Amino acid sequence: MTSADDREALLSEGEIALVGRVADSSNATFVAEVTRGDDYAWAIYKPLSGERPLWDFEAGLYKRERAAYLLDTALQWDLVPATVIRRDAPLGVGSLQWFIEHDPAEHYFTLLREHPATHDRLRRLAVFDVIGNNTDRKGGHVLHDEDGAIWAIDHGLCFAAEFKLRTVIWDFAGDAIDPDVLDAIAPLADEVPDAVADLLTQREVRAIRRRTQRLLDSGLLPADATGRAWPWPLV
Repeated sequence: MTSADDREALLSEGEIALVGRVADSSNATFVAEVTRGDDYAWAIYKPLSGERPLWDFEAGLYKRERAAYLLDTALQWDLVPATVIRRDAPLGVGSLQWFIEHDPAEHYFTLLREHPATHDRLRRLAVFDVIGNNTDRKGGHVLHDEDGAIWAIDHGLCFAAEFKLRTVIWDFAGDAIDPDVLDAIAPLADEVPDAVADLLTQREVRAIRRRTQRLLDSGLLPADATGRAWPWPLV
């Protein structure tokens, strides 16, 4: 199960069995086993039925989890683990995301201090979060897997039309964005992939294009002028 296509296929077609609930999650989140023949994996299941009502996001945060994966797939950045929507899941419709084996003691802040080789990847994630308008990029949402890859999880609070970025990734503010990254995001200023747009509102799709264009115009990672654009808790 090395390719994203293989992982997505298993998540889409496999039989789901709940293992347990993730502690300290604001919405109901479950670890699940997914099996299909001899193939087996763990996954993270977030059902619509377990979402708490929010004033600034409509119900259906699971769609945004899928949209983040599809946006990452379009960019070919491999930041977001394979994520599908399952309507036949045990507690009803929700997102099912490939579980990343990782050291829970490592997160954004430890990577920043102890793993400088990850910094380019973290800068790319900062760009991804600006485009997706992530309102909840905590340090613990950045994972370091056993192969040294960086992954980003928890994208239910993304893609709002109103700009309200909240993230811990401010250490690269003002840095020039790599030209390859600018080339990759440039098409989004003109058109958002249909698969992403279909999961969002028209206002949210237009906002993705606007945020992308601002990054292209400035060529720099933005700074937090208010000093308040941080999530809580930080990890």
